[in-house]
Amino acid sequence: MEYTISKLANLANVSARTLRYYDEINLLKPARISSSGYRIYGQKELDRLQQILFFRELDVDLETILSIMNDSNFNSTDALQQHYQKLVQKRAHLDQLIATVEKTIAHEKGEITMSNQEKFDAFKNKLIKENEEKYGDEIRKKYDKETVEASNAKLRGMSQEDYEALEKLGNEILELLPKAFATGDPASDLAQEVAKKHKEWLMYSWPTYSKEAHAGLAEMYVADERFTAYYDKTVEGATEFLRDAILIYLK
Repeated sequence: MEYTISKLANLANVSARTLRYYDEINLLKPARISSSGYRIYGQKELDRLQQILFFRELDVDLETILSIMNDSNFNSTDALQQHYQKLVQKRAHLDQLIATVEKTIAHEKGEITMSNQEKFDAFKNKLIKENEEKYGDEIRKKYDKETVEASNAKLRGMSQEDYEALEKLGNEILELLPKAFATGDPASDLAQEVAKKHKEWLMYSWPTYSKEAHAGLAEMYVADERFTAYYDKTVEGATEFLRDAILIYLK
């Protein structure tokens, strides 16, 4: 069966403008152009659009989707299995959030007593799951499994105050990093303040701290493009600058 751009847009609940944009960036090309100049899509294109929408539902940016799906090694079945696993995880997190909201309502009505620890469990578990999904394999290669599990356990047992402090430190690092980068000197006072805050941030979740492990993590930031993308979103080159600032701080 074939679809015009308007019919496919209606079927998939996306705009025709979106489909035209996907064509322009070489993410979803029509099967052919009709004699009248209309884009015509077939079953292959429909299935590819479904994959794209699964990625979008999981908050994957278009640049990453384009890179993944245009890779010659892309396998649609493998991708669907990964979508399934991530959606199940997402559902589990939503179920936990719903349960937390229900308990909080009951607590405020005086029907049950809810500890501060319980109020933040869902958010901490989300953070752990996100870290595992993005960096779990690499972290376990660099550090042993017991260390990673101990770190996750420490995060789960974190008090409300410590959790809020962890979040605050993470935001402060992202806010200060571009300002430190502007100095052009990783040994500057501002850059060293960022490095110090990074150490404090790590110590909230690391079971034990060592300079060697901190230095190794800083090097991994630069070596792994996902870490680089996270810090370079503040300013291009920020990840290498942070690595240099940390190494100077550790000396």
